Order: sequence, then structure tokens, then C-alpha cells
Amino acid sequence: MFNIKFIKFLPSEYVLRYKKGKIVEEGAGISFFYYAPVTSAVVIPIASADVPFVFEEVTNDYQTVTVQGQITYRITDYRKIAEVMDFTYDMRNKKYVNDNSQKIAQRLVNISKVLTKKHIENIQLRDAIRSSEKLANHIMNELCEINEIKNLGIEVMGFSVLAILPNKETARALEAQAREEILRKADEALYERRNASIEQERKVKENELNTEIAVEEKKKQIKETQLEAKRLVMQKENQIKEEELGFETELEEKKKQLVGLSVENAKAQADAKAYELSVMMKAFSGIDATVMQSLANMGMKPDKLIAIAFQELADKADKIGQLNITPDLLQGLLERRDK
Repeated sequence: MFNIKFIKFLPSEYVLRYKKGKIVEEGAGISFFYYAPVTSAVVIPIASADVPFVFEEVTNDYQTVTVQGQITYRITDYRKIAEVMDFTYDMRNKKYVNDNSQKIAQRLVNISKVLTKKHIENIQLRDAIRSSEKLANHIMNELCEINEIKNLGIEVMGFSVLAILPNKETARALEAQAREEILRKADEALYERRNASIEQERKVKENELNTEIAVEEKKKQIKETQLEAKRLVMQKENQIKEEELGFETELEEKKKQLVGLSVENAKAQADAKAYELSVMMKAFSGIDATVMQSLANMGMKPDKLIAIAFQELADKADKIGQLNITPDLLQGLLERRDK
């Protein structure tokens, strides 16, 4: 009667209850009365577990690196792991008979160490330091395919590499080298900026020079255009002058021709008049002077005839004793003069 006891387990514990060597009850977080002489229990943790690890490996260029990370796993097949590992629970003292959880963690760390070594030894130090994520993905995929883990009924939920670090001396050397590289790149950047500035300034000066050349070329074109316009104006003026000179020359030539014609006409008229006078003189050569004067007076106006008569009286005044001229005659002459 005193050997019958009661026990209760946590929900995070999967319990296999054995009676006389056979499983009579199983489940997570169960409770039961048991008779100690014939009852035993196997308790398997259900919750996931994190296993940290730190180990050293050597890279392809013989440099030691420290790999730090963590493995996350959980047990998925409780009967299978109960068959290969001892999770017997001391119900009286409420503790495990053997600490097999530590054995599972060590197995996973050992397997991970082998896989990590295989990857690290094939790459150089610089690549290894920068390969945390890549290394974690490779090992995670390989852990999921390992039969030893599957046979334990364990599922690897995650594998992370927190850091891959060289030793202190190597780290200082890498830092110095990286520092020099950074400084060199800074110098190169400064040199490139100076070159870019010089190149930009050269482009500006080149643009200014091209602008000046374009301005001078434009001025040259304007000057040539002005000279051409001036030449055309002078050419037109010369053409006009030549036309005017030609016109004046032609006019003078025509005047000369007209003068010649006038001279010839005057000469012809003079010759005709001379011929007429010679003919008339020849005709009158035998006629008395008194008759000639009478013929000349024919057709004259009365006042002219009176004037000629007075002229003849004046010429013979020494022969005339007394001459009476009536007022009527003088009055008539004066009236004709006024008219």
C-alpha cells in the first residue's frame, strides 16, 4: 500500500510509462499513480534546445580561426531516441538517472565541427572571415541529411555562425593591412577628385577658349560681310559713275555733233546769204543810187519815210533857204511814237 505513489510531469516533458517492461501509457505532461516495484518511466524533453559551440580551425593558408556559433534542435521521435539513449527518470528523486541531454549536444557539436573543418580548410583566411552566413547555410543543409541524426529521432532546427575570428596577431596584421588599404583608397579618391577637378577646369577653359574662338570667328564673318557690302557699294558707285561718265561722254559727243551740224548749217546759211547778196549785187550793179534808194523805201511805213525825208533835208540844209514844218505833222509823229 505504501509503494503506490502519484507523480505529475510538465507539459514540456514527454513521458513513456513502463510496467513490467512494456509501455502502458505515454504522452506530454501526463500524471498517474504507480506502483514503484513494477513501474518505470522515460522522460524526454519536448522543447527545443540551444547548443553553443566554440572551436578552432585552420584555413587553406594555414591561419587559425575561431568559429563561434549555436545549434538549435528538438526531439521529434520519442520512442526512437528512447531505444538508442537512456532517458530513464528517477521518479522517487525526480531526476534523470543519466544526463543524456549533454550527450546529444556533444554529438551535434562534434558533427558540426567535422563539417566546419571540411569547409574552412578549403578557403583562405580572408574568405573564411567573410563566410559566416555561407558556412552556416552549408552546414545546416548537411546536418539535415546526416543519418546519424535522423536515427536519433532529432530534428536540427537551426545552425548559426556568430563569428569567425582570427587570432590577435593575425587580426592586428589584417587591421594594419586593411588600414593601409583604406588609406591608399583614400589617397586614390583624393587623387581622382583632384584629377576630376583639373579635368573640369580644363573643360571650362576649353569651353571659354571655344567661346572666344567662336566670337572671333563671328566678328571675322561680320567684318567680311561689312567689307563685302562696302565692296558691292563701291562697285555699284563705280558702275553708276561709269554709266554717268558714259552718258556724259555720249552727251558731249552728241553736243559735238550738234555743234558741228550747227556750224555746218550756219556755214551753209552764210554761203546761201552770200550767194544771194552776190546775185543781188550783180543784179543791182548797173542801177542808179537814187533808184536803189527808192526801191529800198518801197513798202516802208510813213513815219520811217518822214524820218528819211528829214535826214535828206538835214543833208541839204545849206541849200535850203527856209523850211516850214506844220504842227500837225509833228503831232502825228509823236502819237505814233507813244503808241
